[in-house]
Amino acid sequence: MRVLVIGGAGYIGSVAVKKLIEQNNDVVVLDALYTGHRKAVNPKAKFYHGDIENKFLVSQILRQEKIEAVMHFAAYSLVPESVQNPLKYYDNNVSGMIALLEAMKDAGVNYLVFSSSAATYGIPKKLPITEDSPLNPISPYGETKVMMEKIMHWADKADGIKSIALRYFNVAGAASDGSIGEDHSPETHLIPNILKSAVSGDGKFTIFGNDYDTKDGTNVRDYVQIEDLIDAHLLSLEYLIKTNKSDVFNLGTAHGYSNLEILQAARKVTNIEIPYTMGPRRAGDPDSLVADSTKARTILGWEPQHESAEDVMASAWKWHQTHPQGYEDK
Repeated sequence: MRVLVIGGAGYIGSVAVKKLIEQNNDVVVLDALYTGHRKAVNPKAKFYHGDIENKFLVSQILRQEKIEAVMHFAAYSLVPESVQNPLKYYDNNVSGMIALLEAMKDAGVNYLVFSSSAATYGIPKKLPITEDSPLNPISPYGETKVMMEKIMHWADKADGIKSIALRYFNVAGAASDGSIGEDHSPETHLIPNILKSAVSGDGKFTIFGNDYDTKDGTNVRDYVQIEDLIDAHLLSLEYLIKTNKSDVFNLGTAHGYSNLEILQAARKVTNIEIPYTMGPRRAGDPDSLVADSTKARTILGWEPQHESAEDVMASAWKWHQTHPQGYEDK
């Protein structure tokens, strides 16, 4: 199958490209390289440097490359930044989805797997979170994801573009061979910041907030290893083609780990005593987010292989040891 991966130079998208190629798909990547890295893209993929909002370019790629399906990872995704600069998020995320769907309609491409988020749920009233839980985002980022899902729904009704929205919980870890990992600037994610501090020994790692309604006062999150996450994308694409039905699935392990528990897992994996400071809460962070992924496991046949914090941490640590300066392409 010929697949266009939009955002295929990013952390998650680049692993999708790698796995699609390993399964003998022909892969084309479109990435503006705002946050992605050219070095992260598998050399067997054809690369276009461009923006998802360029409807003409996207339509041209879909036609010229005879694309059969699209995976969409190209959205801004930092919750605190979205609170500070909401218009940036509405412009890129929502406008980008509209441009993509218009281009797909124009080119006659009818299959889309979309990178959504647990941020769509906001502060859940019950845990674990099912796909039927209310969508009450508490950040512009989460709200854009809800809007993008709604736009996809109506594009299905009007134009027959079938889509699957995958609501990620906390994606973490790295490719098992150590070739691909997280390299953001600035880095806001918990695990890479812990491991960067372990590598540098600078003692600058900060946990944000210790007064949440959780077992130890720090945020609790459900961490899904990135290769497991991409396995769900591949299964979703198979499901779309087989059933021609749109749907939505949670991707998480149903295990919640607090920030302090993740720190302890990092200390165990690295054998380094990683010092930290306690900082104030960040805007837009719910107390706990834990997935009920029964639907994905049952319907897609998804079976995560790395469900412990130590497993996730070990793959991330392998990346950080071999790439202490990231991709070094910026």
